[in-house]
Amino acid sequence: MQSKDSFEYYATEHFRMSGVYWGVTALALLGRLEEMDQEEVVGWVLSCQKPSGGFGGSERHDAHLLYTLSALQILALYDQLDKVDGERVVQYVVSLQQPDGSFAGDEWGEVDSRFSYCALNCLWLLDRLDAIDVDRAARYVASCKNFDGGFGATPGNESHAGQAFTCVAALALAGRLDLCDKDLLCWWLSERQTPSGGLNGRPQKLQDVCYSWWCLSALAILGRLHWVDQQALTHFILDCQDEEGGGISDRPEDMVDVYHTFFGIAGLSLMGYPGLEPIDPTLALPVAVVQRMQKDRRKEGSWCGGTGAAANEVLEA
Repeated sequence: MQSKDSFEYYATEHFRMSGVYWGVTALALLGRLEEMDQEEVVGWVLSCQKPSGGFGGSERHDAHLLYTLSALQILALYDQLDKVDGERVVQYVVSLQQPDGSFAGDEWGEVDSRFSYCALNCLWLLDRLDAIDVDRAARYVASCKNFDGGFGATPGNESHAGQAFTCVAALALAGRLDLCDKDLLCWWLSERQTPSGGLNGRPQKLQDVCYSWWCLSALAILGRLHWVDQQALTHFILDCQDEEGGGISDRPEDMVDVYHTFFGIAGLSLMGYPGLEPIDPTLALPVAVVQRMQKDRRKEGSWCGGTGAAANEVLEA
């Protein structure tokens, strides 16, 4: 754990929830989750839930959909979702859906297609996709699609690989992958591979390890993971690992961090790298965690309406 007396500890306070998610999920993919103190992690996560039902990036920060999703993913990882007041979370997510189907990230109203994914993923984890207008949410996401097949943060904005993941995964959860132009989008994503083997997020940008997840996850959901040179990408990711510290950086010889370490490991997992647990490209959790949740829900007969079933079929495809 990082020293609570360090500058870095306070400088990263506002997004600590996502940092914890990146760290513990990376450990889970490495088969080493037990090295974190589960009781301490889960207790801290629960302390970050706000009266609104959402979670903040840390105890002292306001609720936001980004950190609400990270919190639920951490709890799902530890099989501790029963510890959270799920109905309060559901009502928080529902309150952020706008009339056009989009989602604000928090009470201040910023809209971004990332937040649509966060909302749908949160509700899938809580088995409450029936609580929102899923069709309207899917149609808003589809309205962010561009002529090149990619997706922007809002309608008319530039295509970006990060948004490609969030929009494709959102449509998968909504059971509406038919709204994607699959071949065109996957062509655009495969064009993100540079001569280094790494992937970039937009044309004419530098390669970055994090796009090993953003691009590959969308390709995996759409069944076109083979459209990139996986051997070259694997070599690029491994070249970004610090031989002494063990972490992974954005590019070779740069400083490592937990963000790029997680997304590098996640990208390797998607490509079936030996020794790593497989990751679900839609929910961004280990496949074993998703399968456990699906098994429990079947046992309890608790799947929500048709949308939930459709999402389940996508996740099992």
